[in-house]
Amino acid sequence: MTDKSALFDFVVALADDALVLGHRLSEWSGHAPTLEQDIALSNLGLDLIGQARLFYTYAGEIEGAGRNEDDLAYFRDQGQYRNLLLLELPIGDFAQTMARQFLYSAFLEPYFAAMMRSTDVRLAEIASKAVKEMTYHVRHTAEWVIRLGDGTEESQKRLVSALDDLWCYTGEMFVETASERLLVTMGIAPDKAEIKSQWLTRVGRVLTEATVETPRDGRMQSGGRSGRHTEHLGHLLGEMQVLARSHPGAVW
Repeated sequence: MTDKSALFDFVVALADDALVLGHRLSEWSGHAPTLEQDIALSNLGLDLIGQARLFYTYAGEIEGAGRNEDDLAYFRDQGQYRNLLLLELPIGDFAQTMARQFLYSAFLEPYFAAMMRSTDVRLAEIASKAVKEMTYHVRHTAEWVIRLGDGTEESQKRLVSALDDLWCYTGEMFVETASERLLVTMGIAPDKAEIKSQWLTRVGRVLTEATVETPRDGRMQSGGRSGRHTEHLGHLLGEMQVLARSHPGAVW
């Protein structure tokens, strides 16, 4: 594997993560439990779509094959996507969405903070913008996790169920691909082993305040980084890509 191909794979995976989760959050538009949360979830999704655009644009430049952000987002098939499985799961209820967003944002905030020190100037610049957005994502979702866990019997039940369902997908966040391992040695990508301890500390602190137990580790699900996805991604891409594929090259 060349340095160039490793960097492309790494950047595309970051873009896919942001795009897929951004699309999932967009599914709440007009359906959130309150108007305030309808706007808040839409804004979280827009943050992620913005990050996806920056990463896809950079990936296209690295590849040098003439593909732009739209080509990479809308004209690849399911097996070519490299997003984490956690992010493609259906939105579920409000507790499911908030639990997932908290678990992922609590990982991504310190990850982007570490990426700001990347030897790749472009990645460092993207990370410096994205980390500010993730700081808000963590704060917003942590407040909701605490509110749900320390709220009514029903809200706590739903939060615990969401955490139990999602926890087996969190291990994939800390698995390093061959591309990432190469980039870590070059000072381009952050070392995930260092991020995990920060994530566990923050998640444990918030769940304690939410009066719920941190789920126990078991068999972790993985495969997204190598293109092996759940059936849910195919349905998501079918919905997301239909307009671009029906009218290729169209502009507005």
